[in-house]
Amino acid sequence: MSEPTDVDSHPTPDHLLHTGGEHPVDPVDLVMASGRTPTPALIEKARLDLEKYGAAAVERLLP
Repeated sequence: MSEPTDVDSHPTPDHLLHTGGEHPVDPVDLVMASGRTPTPALIEKARLDLEKYGAAAVERLLP
């Protein structure tokens, strides 16, 4: 495995990682699962998607 070339690159701490099984998915989780940076507009869209599809909204992104 090669070392990261970005000196500011650090692995995500374990306490911030989760699979979603241990607690409900929130709108920020859904935005981050899409690979985007959470913004108020994207968080609101994710909130609406969670209302419409429930936890299956994640499956629409990560089948």
